[in-house]
Amino acid sequence: MDLFTAMNTSSSALTAERTRMNLISSNLANINTTRTPEGGPYKRKDAIFAATPLVDGFGRTLDGAANKYLKQVSVAEIVEDKNPPRMQYDPSHPDADPQGYVAMPNVNVVEEMADMITATRVYEANVMSAQAAKNMALKTLEISK
Repeated sequence: MDLFTAMNTSSSALTAERTRMNLISSNLANINTTRTPEGGPYKRKDAIFAATPLVDGFGRTLDGAANKYLKQVSVAEIVEDKNPPRMQYDPSHPDADPQGYVAMPNVNVVEEMADMITATRVYEANVMSAQAAKNMALKTLEISK
């Protein structure tokens, strides 16, 4: 694996984790949203990641078997959580049903914060990986002086 392949792999993971962080932010921002254009409360969203073959240009394709096992991270899809909404008793709320319950989003703050910490750590690890590849390339250039 060369420098550019390592950088492409790290950058694909950074892009995927950025999407995950955006979804977590959206989930937290809509924790009290009881009306959406689709009707009903906001539904928690999550990203599904997939390992896809590393597409790195024509030159890499010619390399053949050496690079056929290299993968990159991509967001396969964004799914809505299928769990039912959380029912909260608040008869004064405009969206309350006849019994006084309001359908609230199925967002759990503790779960979202744990996901945010995990996404942050993975993002940091990939930044460090990209920096390590860059430092190795710089050391290689220093050796040739």
